[in-house]
Order: sequence, then C-alpha cells, then structure tokens
Amino acid sequence: MIGYVTLGTNDLSKAKVFYDQLLATLGATRMMETERFVAWHTEPGKPGLGITSPSDGQAASVGNGVMVALEANSPEQVDQLHAQALALGGSDEGAPGPRELPGFYAGYFRDLDGNKLNAFCFTAVE
Repeated sequence: MIGYVTLGTNDLSKAKVFYDQLLATLGATRMMETERFVAWHTEPGKPGLGITSPSDGQAASVGNGVMVALEANSPEQVDQLHAQALALGGSDEGAPGPRELPGFYAGYFRDLDGNKLNAFCFTAVE
C-alpha cells in the first residue's frame, strides 16, 4: 500500500550524505532525484524513503507523532542501523532492544533534521 514516505529537510546536501550511508546498511540505493528531492529503495516495486526541501519555501519541521520504521533482517542489523545513525550525527531516541510486543526488537533515533525513525525486526517468540 505505501509506495514511499517523504521527510522534510532544511539541508538537502547533508541529508543526502546521512541517508546514503544509513540506508546502504539495508542495501538501499537512490531511485529518484531532483534538485530538491531524493528517494531510496531496496528494489523496484518496494516501498521507498524520500527527503525533500518543502515546496512551499518554508522551513521543514518535524511532525509530532510521525515516525518512519525501517525494517531490518535481524537484531544485529537493528543495532548496526541505530549505531550508524548516531555515528552520522543523528540522536538517540531509544537504544536497540526488545520492546513490549513479544518478538519485536527495535531501536529509535532522529535524523539531522529531527525526524524520528526506528529500525526494527521481528524475532522468534520463546
């Protein structure tokens, strides 16, 4: 159902570097790019993630209650994505680990513009 999600940025150049490196961890590459927009995906026909400078010319702002979840293959990949986001200048919003839902493992972070994301996977429930 979801084709892609777009997040606003106030510095497209820095955001491109952040997301090129972060999303490479998932095997994602750029699928679309213009002067004010870039989107990544892991393969054609799969959902993607985009960043954009707002078309109304106003500053990008963070949505209250908005979060993008990046699906990882394993808890180790969740850990890697979370660590990579922080190493690239993102901020911690919750260390990786098991969550309330049995078998749900996630780590939360914010990008350089303050957009909230998480990396997650489902593990076997014991």
